[in-house]
Amino acid sequence: MTRKKIPGFFRYLALLPLLFLGGCSSDFWLFNPKGIIAQTELYYMIVDVAIMLVIIVPTILFTVWVMIKYRAGNNATHAPKWSHSNALEVLVWGVPVVIVVVLAVYSYIGTHQVNPWNPTIVSEHAKYSKAKPLEVDVITTDWQWLFVYPSQNVAASNELVVPVDRPVNFRLTSTSVTNNFFIPQIVGQVYVMPGMRSKQSMVVQHIGEYHGFTAALSGGGTSWMEFKVKAVTEADFNAWVSKAQQSTDKLTYTTFKTFAKPTINTGGKVQYFTDVLPDLFGHVIKNVRDGKLLYKTPMFLTENMLSNEFKQHSN
Repeated sequence: MTRKKIPGFFRYLALLPLLFLGGCSSDFWLFNPKGIIAQTELYYMIVDVAIMLVIIVPTILFTVWVMIKYRAGNNATHAPKWSHSNALEVLVWGVPVVIVVVLAVYSYIGTHQVNPWNPTIVSEHAKYSKAKPLEVDVITTDWQWLFVYPSQNVAASNELVVPVDRPVNFRLTSTSVTNNFFIPQIVGQVYVMPGMRSKQSMVVQHIGEYHGFTAALSGGGTSWMEFKVKAVTEADFNAWVSKAQQSTDKLTYTTFKTFAKPTINTGGKVQYFTDVLPDLFGHVIKNVRDGKLLYKTPMFLTENMLSNEFKQHSN
């Protein structure tokens, strides 16, 4: 058969195997993990798919076999009085029970390994790591990210810098609406809620720059609510801290209230702060609960993104 005689639809089917190469591309973040949490999540996803294929593949093959064997004209054995088979009972009930038990065991172990409040996979890594875990407070506003390093007494907006191979513990909260902290190649998503505290932990294994964003729709500026994650060596991290400590912008509570006003970070603007108010994280949670940190979003930030007012109030 010449190429001209092959219908176009069937020619495009030849491209389907390329889909199985998706995991080899760095553009598929979930299939290209760079942290132990994301790597563990990918492992259990593959295990789940493999176990489910144990059911799906034999079922498809058995269905095809029945269709061929009992097709019209094949003269297959007809047993109109047949009503019971112990072998089939074991096959139909026994295999699903075994698979459910295996899935339950793997789900129990995997859930504890990546549990945001106490991921055992990170705890085990910390036992062998000489570095002290890095503590970072994450505060989301409409619509920016603020990363506070209490021990280093610095903060950065829309940029998260961490050392590789060192456990990082996060406390997360929001000033207004619910957001979602998500770094696909490093750690799974966790909700960030106003007046409440969430937790997350991670370990980055490879030096590089990664993409973080909110996976929850939280208003007109959600599309630009992104941040860079830079995984660097311990020496480079210390150099970055020294650079941030030279900033002349001090993060008092008054400064924070100005920062928290609704704005749209279209340019990915990064700002460093020093002299961070002690327990700023606790202050934010308390004032949100008391209703003292409320901002009404201007209509021009949600209605017309091409207006001059919108551009003037965007970073």
